[in-house]
Amino acid sequence: MKHLSDEEILKLYGEESSRNMALHHLIEKYQQKIYWQIRKIVIDHDDADDVMQNTFIKVWKGLENFKEESQLFTWLYRIATNEALTFLRQKQKRNTVSLEPIEYLLSQTLESDEYFKGDAIQLKLQQAILTLPEKQRVVFNMRYYDEMPYEQMSEVLETSVGALKASYHHAAKKIEEYLLNH
Repeated sequence: MKHLSDEEILKLYGEESSRNMALHHLIEKYQQKIYWQIRKIVIDHDDADDVMQNTFIKVWKGLENFKEESQLFTWLYRIATNEALTFLRQKQKRNTVSLEPIEYLLSQTLESDEYFKGDAIQLKLQQAILTLPEKQRVVFNMRYYDEMPYEQMSEVLETSVGALKASYHHAAKKIEEYLLNH
């Protein structure tokens, strides 16, 4: 099925009678990309589904304030990333019983995830990624998996291209070091 353009979706949203249709098209067009962006951050499938629902609720409530200064996808990606990171912080706070950092818990989740279809090498790469600080992990995933240009990442993460390049470089070095030593 052919997806509507962002402009067509926004036009539908602009008319009161077709707002629900606009949401349907928006979700249909971006659901899979947004899910995988969130999933790379929160790791767990069920958590990713919950965060994705929250993301689309937030998008729906905020769409009337979308200024079209960036691409619709960039705006969605930013909301999804922020929702996923907020979810992890809240999960860490709720997990006061354990003294383990959230990265360790995510690694344990990954190892027991019935939806993870990767081999031992992919598992080791994911474990290496989970050792990265939050920002480096997000930058690495966006660049490595999504092949997102630095300029678009800059819009999503609201930071400079230079800082993103440095974060990616440091992340890649840390991952390489982890893979060599584990």
